[in-house]
Amino acid sequence: MTSKYRVEYSLKAHRRDQLIEWIKGLLAVPFVLHSQPTAAYDKPGPETLSSPASTVASMSVIAQSRYADIMGSVEELINDHIEHQKNNTAARSKLKLLVPSVGTFFTPLLLRDAFIYQDEIRNISRRRFVPPSFNDIRLTMNSAQVMSLVRKSGPLKLVTFDGDVTLYEDGLSLEEDNPVVAKLLALLKADKAVGIVTAAGYTEAEKYYGRLYGLLEAVKAAVASGRLTKPKVVVVGGESSYLFAFDAKAKSLLRQVDRSDWELPAMRLWNLKHMQALLDVAENALKECVESLGLDAEIVRKERAVGIIPSSKPGARKFSREQLEETVLVTQQMVEISEAGKKIPFCAFNGGNDVFVDIGDKSWGVRACQNFLGGIEGSKTLHVGDQFLSAGANDFKARLACTTAWIANPAETVQLLDELLLHQQQADSAVPGIKVDEAL
Repeated sequence: MTSKYRVEYSLKAHRRDQLIEWIKGLLAVPFVLHSQPTAAYDKPGPETLSSPASTVASMSVIAQSRYADIMGSVEELINDHIEHQKNNTAARSKLKLLVPSVGTFFTPLLLRDAFIYQDEIRNISRRRFVPPSFNDIRLTMNSAQVMSLVRKSGPLKLVTFDGDVTLYEDGLSLEEDNPVVAKLLALLKADKAVGIVTAAGYTEAEKYYGRLYGLLEAVKAAVASGRLTKPKVVVVGGESSYLFAFDAKAKSLLRQVDRSDWELPAMRLWNLKHMQALLDVAENALKECVESLGLDAEIVRKERAVGIIPSSKPGARKFSREQLEETVLVTQQMVEISEAGKKIPFCAFNGGNDVFVDIGDKSWGVRACQNFLGGIEGSKTLHVGDQFLSAGANDFKARLACTTAWIANPAETVQLLDELLLHQQQADSAVPGIKVDEAL
């Protein structure tokens, strides 16, 4: 049951996606006009052969048509916005006027086809009491992005992923029996590069192996058996601070890549003095939050990050969601107004049971992957993550570097990859001379 707190909290500006909310409002109109909530109470009379079931069926046909038409119109608005982007006049597009917060689109979105696809799965048009929801639209947009990458903007060359809550449950590791491992191997077999862009800021390959050993061992076995040759697997840690590449000969199956081989030119201009000044400001802000909110917390300072974690003292209290997000928002504001915060990009985020401020963000992390792999374009890259809405959501910035898919849990990641591989298989089978790989 939805609590009053949850209803009020979800209305906060930092917890809303304006484009999805706008589309949701558009779809509410045909729902109100064409849904038949009283169909279950209607009894066929002597003058009609209709039944509640046939009434719902006919209603769903009309509703799907109306919903699909609206999604098609939004699709056209996005195409118009993309044309404005090409002419450097995106601020004057009709979509920008309707949804001022809308960002950059790297590809068109096949929203009409995607809605019909999701409607077959979720029966959106057959619902009489529950209108199209935020999740309905979120998943439709994911499908639209996948379809576009396969049909229009391909070939897809790189898929990057967040770690916690995207590939595996929060705080756990990617084990060999995780169903996502087989999907990632299928991507690699289809000559797609796979990147994990995580906030975990380890400087040692062994610690990343501890979180990702299921995938790394599976890739090693596939290489040894000849099923994979030269797989492209990279791990970016600390948002954009360290890069490791798969190496079957390395002890931890990962080798750290020299910074000069993957840093972007702009990243080389980040002054060490300014970075440390930014972390100093962030640390002071975190200390103030610990004191003012009465947090049982410890400060952790790293080479390119600073944060708070739960105190190790017996009886220490867990952080509440309100405390975590208050800490993120306060710290983010303090860093933004500082001199260092104006010179160095950073990311302040809620990790579920901690708060960290990292140098750089996932837009830089994804770009680092693209750069290391030979300059892959944003329109050929898909980033999959769960953090797009909460305070300091660290996957949100990835939208600046490439196309994105917003998932809610690891199971949705598996479903998304199934969908991607299915559409790729269908596209390949439609091309003369292309043999569909049974592994997909």
